[in-house]
Amino acid sequence: MKKEQKEKVVEELADRLKAADTLLVADYRGLTMPQIDALRSRLLESGAKFTVVKNTLTRRAAEAAGADALLTLLEGPTAIAFLEADGDMLAAAKALADMARESRVLAIRGGVLEGRIVSAEEVESLATLPPLEILRGQVLGAIVAPLTSFAGLVSAPLQNLYGLIEARIEQLGGESVAPEPVSDAETVSDTEESKPASAPADASEEETATEEES
Repeated sequence: MKKEQKEKVVEELADRLKAADTLLVADYRGLTMPQIDALRSRLLESGAKFTVVKNTLTRRAAEAAGADALLTLLEGPTAIAFLEADGDMLAAAKALADMARESRVLAIRGGVLEGRIVSAEEVESLATLPPLEILRGQVLGAIVAPLTSFAGLVSAPLQNLYGLIEARIEQLGGESVAPEPVSDAETVSDTEESKPASAPADASEEETATEEES
């Protein structure tokens, strides 16, 4: 490859490194061309582009792009899967893991996730997760379930609320009520009313007075 071609490859690769937040790295030694083509097709379906470039050029591109995290993964023949903005990270990881299992020669080295290095074990763990659509559904279900329960409580029959209020009223009615303070005026009035009325005149005395008059 001529110098001008190498410079162009480095420039294009640096641009891709700057644009890609997530990428996966693998050692492709031992893969046949049909296997590489099959892997490339699977990765394209998940929104990732599979690229094989010499490490010397990749290092230069990584340094130019400021992708220092990638430098630790560049040992031996290297292939990089660049995830597009709308790509599926889980599907891309699964495509690599499947090829590693089927070919028994491809080795996942790790990757870079939003500037952070992820190990080969972490990439393989991502490959075991459900598809992104199912994960989104699970997350949405976890969010909606409490809201549904809350809506059920809000829409419960109002008689339940009435029953609670009536029960509380009965409870309060059974409690002892402190006597209200009595004013001095009320005390005096009660005293006067409590005095016994004067006894009526004796019947015999009334009859005597009548006889004297006659």
